[in-house]
Amino acid sequence: MNILTERPNAGASRWAGAIPASVFVVLALALLVGAPQVLSSFRLSLLARFCCYAMVALGIGLAWGRGGMLTLGQGLFFGLGAYLMAMHLKLADAGQGQVPDFMLLYGDGKVPGWWEPFRSPILTLVAIPLVPGLVALILGLAVFKRRVKGAYFTILSQALAAAFAIFLVGQQTTTGGTNGLNGFRSFFGYALNDPVNKATLYYIAAATLLVMIAGMWFLYRSRYNELLIAVRDGEERVRFLGYDPANVKVFAYVVAAVLAGIGGALFVPIAGIISPADVGVLPSIGFLIGVAIGGRHTLLGPVLGTIGVAAAQNTLSESFPSFWTYFQGALFIVVVAFLPGGLAQLTGTLRRRRPASTASAAAHNPTPARESTG
Repeated sequence: MNILTERPNAGASRWAGAIPASVFVVLALALLVGAPQVLSSFRLSLLARFCCYAMVALGIGLAWGRGGMLTLGQGLFFGLGAYLMAMHLKLADAGQGQVPDFMLLYGDGKVPGWWEPFRSPILTLVAIPLVPGLVALILGLAVFKRRVKGAYFTILSQALAAAFAIFLVGQQTTTGGTNGLNGFRSFFGYALNDPVNKATLYYIAAATLLVMIAGMWFLYRSRYNELLIAVRDGEERVRFLGYDPANVKVFAYVVAAVLAGIGGALFVPIAGIISPADVGVLPSIGFLIGVAIGGRHTLLGPVLGTIGVAAAQNTLSESFPSFWTYFQGALFIVVVAFLPGGLAQLTGTLRRRRPASTASAAAHNPTPARESTG
């Protein structure tokens, strides 16, 4: 059998390559219509944050679920996009030619030269996907061309996220150090304390997530999807057929980085802060837990899993501040031990069992095609 034509295994469920249009419509209505009507302004802002996390998870689903690249360093790309947006917002709040407030407090009162280009909103919007993508491209070529994979790649990606967080902590005069960047007053000219603008930010985050899901759906139905799965399951066979597995992996890695960068950029005006605590090792692991619980082989599994885990964390941490960590760990252990395909695996299991049970019932209780009238 040609490895390039093999489909995902049964554990990936039928949702691995595509989603019904009705499911996507229900999700869109829930995010764009239902949630704003039901949730308060505070809860809606929390859901907007969760949508930003889901963007990162969508990329992890591609890199890990389809490509087999267990990346624990998505906090690096999330942080790059977030800090680029935060730099622009601080410069915009300061005004043309002025210095951000924290630089007056901790620094020498001068804006660094590498900050100045981000006074331009257009340049900032271009740099948000471009910078994480370029960093991922350079790292991917350096790693995958040398055939680094498995645990070595996982450890390396985690080390990069840790190094980035440590670097930010040590740059108090330019990145705010441990406190990060916060106190944003406006977002491209719109006041962030206005409830209408806060709701608009939610709609932007939700719509961006839906667009990403649609784009990933087309990617999952493309020839590249089959090639990526083939590289995951038989890299040497793919190389023998004339393809370079490194290039295939690099593309998935770059796409995941771009999605994470955009999610980080939207997170900043919604949350009102970005700090090293949001981009280090622990947040990167948190992204991965949501993907694993939802189902890394599926399209919607990472999205729903991440939103569900984030919502549960917020709810339980309010009532049981010291209990949530144990619950999260126990849930992760149960999923890894009994549902390696995530909660989405339950859908595939039920679908396979239902026809079998129906056929068994028909065999034991045959019904005549037409009843005799005596």
